Amino acid sequence: MSYLETTPTAVEDYRSEKRERIANFADDKEFRTLSATWRAKALERKYMNNFSWLGRPMIQLPTDAIAMQEIIWAVKPDLIVETGIAHGGSVILSASMLQLLGHGEVVGIDIDIRPHNRTAIESHPMAHRISLLQGSSIDTNIVAQVHALAKGKRTLVFLDSNHTHEHVLAELNAYAGLVSPGSYCVVFDTFVEDMPDGHIWEDRPWAKGNNPKTAVWEWLKFHPEFQIDKSIEDKLLVTSAPDGFLRRII
Repeated sequence: MSYLETTPTAVEDYRSEKRERIANFADDKEFRTLSATWRAKALERKYMNNFSWLGRPMIQLPTDAIAMQEIIWAVKPDLIVETGIAHGGSVILSASMLQLLGHGEVVGIDIDIRPHNRTAIESHPMAHRISLLQGSSIDTNIVAQVHALAKGKRTLVFLDSNHTHEHVLAELNAYAGLVSPGSYCVVFDTFVEDMPDGHIWEDRPWAKGNNPKTAVWEWLKFHPEFQIDKSIEDKLLVTSAPDGFLRRII
């Protein structure tokens, strides 16, 4: 890299070019359609099950993992609240970013933390930045514990547990209020609403018309303090969270 490429003018030119490119993606119907088709095929093939973060399986699209680290680095939260733990890759990602920032804690909530996953998470090098709560994310006792942890802290929320409309709506009501101005509540798997007609979710209670995106749309009607940050979705294109990057503006 030359000296000129590192000057403030060159950096701003790069950022300006990137903003323009992302804005153009918003209207690129061909590219967006291709991305949605690819995402549907990826789900059918369990593509998102292929990845891990620092040794723990992470059931996320790699693009969404990139978005998570960008958001954490930008927000610099004191607390990250995550619903849905599974194998622990996502909470490990969050904890590792907080470790780089030099402060903060992750609280992970799951209705069923299986013993082998708990052991792996609690023995991980990032374990000192993680607290685990077992129970329903909308149980009043769990919600009260999280609110106590969040008091006075700059907070970021990731919702990725039960994906039915009613459950996600209840999670938004329980946790989005903890989000600090300028921070985010990210609602994953909103793409359920965008899957091709006729797609069947085997052994799952969610579907078109009953999923995280419908919950987000309903919740936002009464919460003008949040808005959908389309720039993140426009940048990623392949994401499990279309309309799910909710930024608190006031």
